[in-house]
Amino acid sequence: MKTALYASAAVIALAAFGTNAAYAQSRDTIQIAGSSTVLPFSSIVAEEFANAFPNYNAPNVAGGGSGGGKRQLCEGVGEATLDIGNSSSKMSASELENCQANGVTDVREVVFGFDGIVFATGIEQGDFALEPVHLYKAIAAQVPVDGEMVDNPYTNWSEIDASLPDQAIFVAIPGTNHGTREVFDVRVLEIGCEAAELPEMDEDAMEAACLTPRQDVVVEIAGDYTETLARLQSNPEAIGVFGLSFYDQNRDTLKVATVSGVEPSLETIASGDYPVSRPLQFYVKGAHIGVIPGLEDFVAFFLSEQMAGAGGTLEAAGLVPASSEFLAAQLEAFNNAEQYQP
Repeated sequence: MKTALYASAAVIALAAFGTNAAYAQSRDTIQIAGSSTVLPFSSIVAEEFANAFPNYNAPNVAGGGSGGGKRQLCEGVGEATLDIGNSSSKMSASELENCQANGVTDVREVVFGFDGIVFATGIEQGDFALEPVHLYKAIAAQVPVDGEMVDNPYTNWSEIDASLPDQAIFVAIPGTNHGTREVFDVRVLEIGCEAAELPEMDEDAMEAACLTPRQDVVVEIAGDYTETLARLQSNPEAIGVFGLSFYDQNRDTLKVATVSGVEPSLETIASGDYPVSRPLQFYVKGAHIGVIPGLEDFVAFFLSEQMAGAGGTLEAAGLVPASSEFLAAQLEAFNNAEQYQP
């Protein structure tokens, strides 16, 4: 019976590919792309997976940002399309609708751990104790002054708040293709905007006022965190926005800011004390399960205690691990073909 069920599943999967078995099996390497934050974790698991399962090829892992990963996943079903989209932000309702419109109707979310967004400057620079309102006033194209919205006049952090360093404002933020940007907008800029007490305006104008960055001292980074790091190396006074894991790998050259009095760390993110944290996840195309070799085994290996658990390989690489019970529930939901709902 079990064999028959597997055979039926394979027939259905091949039908979804719209091709015969020989053609479907012409690709025998899992294709993964997306989030710059998830990229190092996914790459580590891919390498270890190939060592643990020598009968499978090492998965091919690329970057491109969370938006790019989800977009590629949703382009359709077939060997020319992505198997897994990495993302540091949740798939939105509109992104899922795009998937479904392109025939990608079986989308499974797998959350494998947590991360925090940190604000770092050159290690020799001043100490920053940031609040969301400070970041909003430094970054927004327009800010309120005496009850009126004006072009951002601030050039120095100490002009925003006397407690901040006497340091020129220059901020490198993720581009809109990154999941980090979405979390940054919601958890930092929107909260900072509210604290700044903008004058009354309609909803669209308020969103623009909160989220539109200035162009003179803010640069949006479309590439990965190495590009942001390069900006800080060329201008050590700049503040860059990173995932905690990337900062951990470069703490010999970077100094991290506190946010609302809390320093980002594995402990403060796991406890929920650090205010700018998020889950990390990837999205699997269910139609490729049973067709692309090793897809189910890769997901199970990724969620194993050895990889994603406390004391596992990914924690050593900077991941804030989830509990054993949480990881087991994620694997059960994946194996039960639970469909993602925003």
